[in-house]
Amino acid sequence: RPRRHRPRPAPEDHPAYRSMLYYDKLRYNMLPYVYSLAGWCYVSDYTMMRGLIMDFQNDPAVKNINDEYMFGPALLINPVYEYNARNRDVYLPAGTGWYDLYSGKHFNGGNTIKANAPYEKIPVFVKEGAIIPFGANMQYTNEKKADSITLYVYTGRDGGFDLYEDEDTNYNYEQRKYSIIPIRYNELAKTLTIGKRDGSFDGMLQKRIFNIVWIDPVKPVELRPGVMTGDATVQYD
Repeated sequence: RPRRHRPRPAPEDHPAYRSMLYYDKLRYNMLPYVYSLAGWCYVSDYTMMRGLIMDFQNDPAVKNINDEYMFGPALLINPVYEYNARNRDVYLPAGTGWYDLYSGKHFNGGNTIKANAPYEKIPVFVKEGAIIPFGANMQYTNEKKADSITLYVYTGRDGGFDLYEDEDTNYNYEQRKYSIIPIRYNELAKTLTIGKRDGSFDGMLQKRIFNIVWIDPVKPVELRPGVMTGDATVQYD
């Protein structure tokens, strides 16, 4: 008799496939953030992956934490490395509040929480005062110009972000062919300021749109990567 086999699920139905697809898309949505971090490494000797002690020197609890790290100034990354784990303990450094990246839920700092870690996603938290620029859906880095960017502003503290851009595919940034747009949030005034661009390069956008999404402790906002709308729209030139 022929052996009967259970039909294999389609690849796109497998949780691992969904997880890789989600983060692959998110990587391209976050290119304005990630590319800016890379630019800071050249311009300001920055470090993209940061041990917690680098940013939270006044919190002694972070000194011996070696399974969490900051990715840039905004994102607290918490890898899941225990077999079959579907949650993990996450320490949120003191001195600031934190938002769950995916749901927008707010947490106080200086606490250890039990964070959900479904198979498809790892726990990621965003620091108060963070400004994260998101771009449109893309399949490769220079598929389209970043003429529309959505700024997620995580309120609660003053914050800022310097949006770095250059020609993308060469070393002309070494000849100062790049630009930086300073973006600042003032918690007391509840205002976001998109400042004057510094620098220039060939092919630089002369006009663009910034969509603003406000997130605060009483108004959780779910992350919607690739959705280029917001609570306000700024025409920038």
